This record gives sequence, C-alpha cells and structure tokens, in this order.
Amino acid sequence: MKRHIGSCSCGEIEFCFENDPINSIFCYCKACQALTGSDKWFGVWVPKDNFNFTKGTPSSYTRKGNSSQNVNYLFCGKCSTAVCAEITAGNFYSVSATALQNNEFQPRMSIYASSAPSWATFPSGLPTFDTLPPGMGG
Repeated sequence: MKRHIGSCSCGEIEFCFENDPINSIFCYCKACQALTGSDKWFGVWVPKDNFNFTKGTPSSYTRKGNSSQNVNYLFCGKCSTAVCAEITAGNFYSVSATALQNNEFQPRMSIYASSAPSWATFPSGLPTFDTLPPGMGG
C-alpha cells in the first residue's frame, strides 16, 4: 500500500493518504483562480476516510459551491499554503498536488474551462469540460 505525504510550505501542517486518488484534475473555476493566484488548481481527489492530518491543525475558509453545499478550504495559518479543499458534495478532499512531497500524479481532465482566463493553456490530450463532466453533478 503506497503512502503519499504532503505539507504546507513551512511544515506546520502535514498530511497523508494511501493508495492512488480517485481523480486528478486541473480546475479553472474562479474560486480556484483566486485561491492559487493563477489560472487553475491542480487537485488530486482523495476520499475523506482515506485522508489524515498528521501534524498541526489547519485553518479553514468555507464557501458555497455550485452544488449549494460547502467547500471548506484548509490552509496553514502561518504560511497560508492551501493544502486541500473539502468537497462536501462529493465526500472527498481535493488535495493540492503541489503540496505533496513526491507528486507523481498527472491531471486526467480539465474542469470549469469556461471560467478560464483567455490566456490559460490546456494540456493536449486531456478531456476538457466547460463545467463538470456528465454525471459528476454540478
């Protein structure tokens, strides 16, 4: 069983999960753009019961997602690194791939492409959706 370990930039918050994520995405929604200060968020989706904080207690910020359910952003109160977003509508965490010690994951799809800035680039060969893929809610 493979264990994936990650942390915030300063090391105050550490987390882990086992096995591969259920998905890995580039999200171009406006909230992810604001969170990253870029055109997208690279998230690996991990079921809630397979994700644990192993050091520190993250701060949080909550907003309503497109599903009208909460999206809880968890970040370090010291260095402000966003480590994950709890997607309550899907019962998973979208974990920041860039916060992993060894990010071996590649995105499998791009979502909310209709919200991307005009200068955004999309990886060739990946399915790209204006919002969410059919059957994924939203």
